[in-house]
Amino acid sequence: MTVLTSANGIIALLDEPQPELKVYALEQLNGLVDEFWAEISDSIAKIEILYEDTSFNQRELAALVASKVYYNLGEMDDSLTFALGAGKKFDLSDSSEYVSTIISKCIDKYIHLRTSEDAPENIDPRLQDVVERMFQRCAQDGEYEQAIGIALESRRLDVVKAMIEKGSPNKLLSYVLDVCMILVQNLKFRNQVLRLLVEMYHTLKEPDYISISQCLVHLNDHSSCTDLLKGLVEKDNELMAYQISFDLEENATQEFLSKVAVELPSEPAVQESDDAMQEDKPKNDTPFKKIKSILSGEESIRLHLEFLYRNNHTDLLILKNTKNALESRNSIYHSAVTFANAFMQAGTTSDEFLRQNLDWLSRATNWSKFSATAALGVIHKGQLAQSMNLLAPYLPQEGVSGNSSYSEGGSLYALGLINANHGADVLDFLKSALSNTSDDVIQHGASLGLGVAGMATAHEGIFEDLKNVLFGDNAVAGEAAGLAMGLIMLGTGNEEALDEMFLYAHETQHEKIIRGLAIGMSLIMYGKEEQADALIKKMLEDKDPVIRYGGIYTIAMAYSGTGNNKAIRRLLHVAVSDVNDDVRRAAVTSLGFVLLRNPKQVPRIVQLLAESYNPHVRYGATLALGISCAGTGYIDALELLEPMTKDPVDFVRQGAFMSQAMILIQQTESTNPKVASVRKLYEKIISDKHEDPMAKFGAVLAQGILDAGGRNVTISLLSRTGHANMPAIVGMAVFTQFWYWYPLTHMLSLAFTPTAIIGLNKNLDTPRFEFISNAKASLYAYPPALKPPSATVVEKVATAVLSTTAKAKARAKKIEKEKGDQMEVDKEEEKKEEEKKEEKKEERKTKKKKEENFEILENMARVVPLQLKHIAFKEDSRYIPIKQENVGGIIMLVDKKPDEEEDLIQPRVPSGDANARVAAEEEAAPFEPFEYPFEN
Repeated sequence: MTVLTSANGIIALLDEPQPELKVYALEQLNGLVDEFWAEISDSIAKIEILYEDTSFNQRELAALVASKVYYNLGEMDDSLTFALGAGKKFDLSDSSEYVSTIISKCIDKYIHLRTSEDAPENIDPRLQDVVERMFQRCAQDGEYEQAIGIALESRRLDVVKAMIEKGSPNKLLSYVLDVCMILVQNLKFRNQVLRLLVEMYHTLKEPDYISISQCLVHLNDHSSCTDLLKGLVEKDNELMAYQISFDLEENATQEFLSKVAVELPSEPAVQESDDAMQEDKPKNDTPFKKIKSILSGEESIRLHLEFLYRNNHTDLLILKNTKNALESRNSIYHSAVTFANAFMQAGTTSDEFLRQNLDWLSRATNWSKFSATAALGVIHKGQLAQSMNLLAPYLPQEGVSGNSSYSEGGSLYALGLINANHGADVLDFLKSALSNTSDDVIQHGASLGLGVAGMATAHEGIFEDLKNVLFGDNAVAGEAAGLAMGLIMLGTGNEEALDEMFLYAHETQHEKIIRGLAIGMSLIMYGKEEQADALIKKMLEDKDPVIRYGGIYTIAMAYSGTGNNKAIRRLLHVAVSDVNDDVRRAAVTSLGFVLLRNPKQVPRIVQLLAESYNPHVRYGATLALGISCAGTGYIDALELLEPMTKDPVDFVRQGAFMSQAMILIQQTESTNPKVASVRKLYEKIISDKHEDPMAKFGAVLAQGILDAGGRNVTISLLSRTGHANMPAIVGMAVFTQFWYWYPLTHMLSLAFTPTAIIGLNKNLDTPRFEFISNAKASLYAYPPALKPPSATVVEKVATAVLSTTAKAKARAKKIEKEKGDQMEVDKEEEKKEEEKKEEKKEERKTKKKKEENFEILENMARVVPLQLKHIAFKEDSRYIPIKQENVGGIIMLVDKKPDEEEDLIQPRVPSGDANARVAAEEEAAPFEPFEYPFEN
């Protein structure tokens, strides 16, 4: 068979007048084009003429050949144009490289046109046809996920719906929800997808109420949420209603929850007149009352407080050693130990370390005293009912002026921290404390307290009061007021508030006030994505570097957790181009917030920045790694941080220490080999007399973070269901401002999330039940406590021996030996028996040492995030969880034996209830109340 060496003969046929010969030539060229495209390209004009000739009946074939020639020439745009002209001749089912490339170009162009600002109506119908055929092919091949991916990117809601209906809805709906939250970057279209998901979830045989509630939170649709809860209660599916309420409380804002609670009926829709029913269900315990109690946060806070109190594993010896190694007269060290203690005991209500070191505590002065008093708020976080009693000795009282203004201001801040994000009961007190004083320190504390307690309430009255403090133009009070205004209006995007704040930031001369306002403005734009672009542009173009700094944080807050490419590009540009170090540092830090959902990308992105000549950029890189990879134990991030712990600049080392701790929180030596070396490094840095104070401060804070909340909390900026955890993100953002103002360090406590499995029955009580962790107990165990230093033994000096004594001893030995010869045989037998016994004992010990591959845990046990995948419930258990996926946190339990009596776990936390307090006193005498021994 002859092999064709040239296509010139076939090309020549294109010049023939008969159409049949031209068609024959094109058919032959279509098969040869990949081999002879270079020759054919010289005659491409002839092929194009045939395509443009309307009388030629095989125009589509000519277009196909021209498309393949241009493809081989690398002219992809021309190739695409002719491929579209080829119509049906362009066979999508062909698996050649040419077809795959053109299809991907088609889809890219289609997505670009659909998402561009211009009206998508201008799309070429031929392009539309190729994409439609592509969707059909995906459906035929069962590649529904691929089709949904293209449809989401090209904003084709109709295709998304069609593919879900054709495939298996249960599986595809959860896929769409995940992909939608991660990949769909346009807020408006994402909300349309979520609306579609809500509709489709309702149409399932067994509607997935938990996923519906997640969608409604993203949509900020409180009315539908209320209807969902009402519907569940009416269907007697109260357990599911309670479970959804707990999930809402974890994921939604205060404003959203309060609106849902207000719209719920105060009594159940159907009132039972049956006496038995009334006995069984007291009137004050109706389902809606329970739901309101859950939505208010009371239930989850009570349960988390109980969990942290029961399982407190703080190692006070670490704090004691740190305190003894540092010079307490130096306020930076005093503050560092205060913060570390607050973090270690966060939410546990244990102030044991403070009671043991009252003398050390009394050395705090001025702002150290403010921070030390505020630390009480972190330690007692969540004790809503008792917050006023706990802080009574320090809170400002009318007509009494005995206390130091620093401890009064600190106590108001502490009151806010105890009631963080659930401050309805204390807002009025804080508001009056702010109005009734002219002392800038007390105003500072009251403003911060109001901001934290009234987070995202959009309370106009409080906003006005804070604005009055701001207009007083006092640097100390004004900074806190600006920040608190942002916290109150958190995520509202309130234009009027932003305009006033921006205007005043230009009027005032105080850098502290400008910074407070700049961060406040960024918080108002939390989660607003594209809606914040105009403000971001305005702030980044400002000549004042502090306002540009606020603009960077506005990007971080508006796009937190979105992974938005435009936001990342903007931050990277500023990180290498701005003339101000603070702005560059903030830009790199903000990458951590934007990339919360894809922490594995962050080490790759900041790798070069971590080697920058500018120490501020290197510091930003450390925090970006810590924020995005918090609690993951991600090795790549730790390896990037390791050389930075030896950085020549002290504050870079500080950032590296803290970020290491954030990443390694709740990791054990079994799950992460770096834990032991990092703990030793902190001890070495703290005890080194020649180390810089800044680095020591970072190491002490890192110790506190590593063992936070009695070793029972993690730092989690995303909730278990993958929502952005708003209080945590905001707390972390404000925490990063400790660079300028140490008291803001306490804000990190907002990011602490208890890691427990807490099962509840229908009465919201905690029954005793067991579940299994299919992993060795040592794998996720608490770290062993430090051993106290052993008492040093004084060596004895050898006593002098006289010669006469030595002779007498020798004679005595000789007599003994003569007597002992007869007994030797018996002794040998006894020795053998003893050896056998010892061998048996050793065998038993080795048997005991072999560890089981599973562990049985009880209700209210600590379960770290990595451990959740190993959790299983016993098949014969009386209780099973109502939701099968994402088992963790607070879960409602279905009781298989409702007629039998339940064995409940009794609460141990000191309660605010008077009767409970009397009962507690009968059990054991509590500590005497004490005051911080501050010198006024």
